[in-house]
Amino acid sequence: MMSETHSVESSGEGGGEINVSDWSPFDTLTEDCISNIVSFTSPRDACVFAAVSKSFESAVKSDIIWEKFLPLQYPSMIPPSLASSSKMEIYFYLCNDPVLIEDGKKCVRLENTSGKRCIMLSAESLYIKWINDTHCWDWITSPGSRFERVAKVNDVCWFEIRGTINTHELSPRTHYSSYIVFKEGFTDLPIEARVGVVGKQASKRFFCFDVSTDGQFFKRGRRTWYFEKPKEREDGWREIELGRFFNKGGLMNSDEFEMSAIATELRHWKSGFILQGIEIRPATIQRPRTVG
Repeated sequence: MMSETHSVESSGEGGGEINVSDWSPFDTLTEDCISNIVSFTSPRDACVFAAVSKSFESAVKSDIIWEKFLPLQYPSMIPPSLASSSKMEIYFYLCNDPVLIEDGKKCVRLENTSGKRCIMLSAESLYIKWINDTHCWDWITSPGSRFERVAKVNDVCWFEIRGTINTHELSPRTHYSSYIVFKEGFTDLPIEARVGVVGKQASKRFFCFDVSTDGQFFKRGRRTWYFEKPKEREDGWREIELGRFFNKGGLMNSDEFEMSAIATELRHWKSGFILQGIEIRPATIQRPRTVG
């Protein structure tokens, strides 16, 4: 009867358990129809629907849904062994296994809750001051790196790293954060980070590679810097945010975003820093809390 309603109730103190009624208005829809509806949501929403509604459980596995969440070029991003897999399996493969592109100089994966593209630029794809001078830098291998080679500082007084990415490589209408991914670092040394469209004014901030520095002010002479602490990554590396930008995207928009980390003003010698690259991934937007 159409007068019946689909109920989702929480049981127990504080909730936590969801009871789904056996009947839902969606039971009158075909599986293909439900799949088409869900394809206009997000991967996260699709998984939630499957968890709370029996009507959605089988429909959510449909290729109709997951092909909408995949990038157009996904066939070239997967190994031949996955060619006959379901689109859902391919989607989560691309979330969990970053794919090397451009001769191993970059890697791409999908952000699992949204399907938006995340890209890491390898150290080899970046501009690094004095990289060809073996007294200053070396190319080495490192466990846990996504790339064949990473860059290690031997001895430099001028530290400068720059990377660029075209808006077409990223998901449109998306706020992105960029992170420098590294091991070791320089203690008590302010690094200037800039992020912005090439040729236009960039946002600027300061950070420090020293993991013992967290929310502290560092003074040298008349200058004062406020530092954030680098974060430990699950892959054993560390990262710290360089800055954020909004990728408008679209066929008519082809900007180049540049990200840089520079330390040139305090020219004491630096060593030991190991660079894997710069990762660009969707930003976590802090929404204002409402009271009421």
